[in-house]
Amino acid sequence: MLVYEYLENNSLDHAIFGDKSLDLNWENRFNICLGIARGLTYLHEESRIRIIHRDMKASNILLDAELNPKISDFGLAKLYDDKMTHISTGVAGTVGYLAPEYAMRGHLTEKADIFGFGVVALEIVSGRPNTATYLENDKVYLMEWAWQMHESGRDLDLVDPRLTDFDPEEVERIIGVALLCTQTQPGARPTMSRVVAMLSGSVEVPPVLSKPMYLTDWNFDDTSTLMSGISAKDDQQSQVYNSSVSVSIDQPAAYPSQKEDLLSEGR
Repeated sequence: MLVYEYLENNSLDHAIFGDKSLDLNWENRFNICLGIARGLTYLHEESRIRIIHRDMKASNILLDAELNPKISDFGLAKLYDDKMTHISTGVAGTVGYLAPEYAMRGHLTEKADIFGFGVVALEIVSGRPNTATYLENDKVYLMEWAWQMHESGRDLDLVDPRLTDFDPEEVERIIGVALLCTQTQPGARPTMSRVVAMLSGSVEVPPVLSKPMYLTDWNFDDTSTLMSGISAKDDQQSQVYNSSVSVSIDQPAAYPSQKEDLLSEGR
């Protein structure tokens, strides 16, 4: 039997994209973003056993009565030995939140979670999902639109129009951190403890100078382009599977032996 804490306010995606009754003002959103960062810091750096969540997205963040965020759904999580530089694994997660090195090569580190956090942070600011086909063509993909605004010096245009009162400095801080977290190279992304320091204002957010290569090299209108380079590898035997990887915009992509892989880890 698995017993969860009851979280009255459902998931973050429900609060931002669906439930208009929740008063997610700017203070709430900023605190939620900071709370998620602190939770990931614990998983990556403070837990006795380091944990990579592997499916960091808004629907996996739950909110309690005071709108405190709780990271949930560890069904795809991986334990991460301090002696390991990375884990070679089959790809599992949700398109739109997958880090490039993980989606294309199955190369997993905690930096994959940091990439997902960056996408979630932009969703919190903008009040929209990372892919929104109901918007104008130049706004369909949140990352592309965010970079367009950033390069033209219009970061504040990303703010959810429902927010009539917000702190421009905090908005700029979150956007700057989000763009750092979603850089192409894992080494260019900050650690989560560094993210917390930048969000809280104790460390300055450095300028983001380079647009990620995946925004210029990939065809975002064809999901198969993203997944064409994926090879699913068995963690224990390092064997390549011939089965296809199932991917959609809204649902997790899981490789065929997910159940056996979790059992082999004793979870």
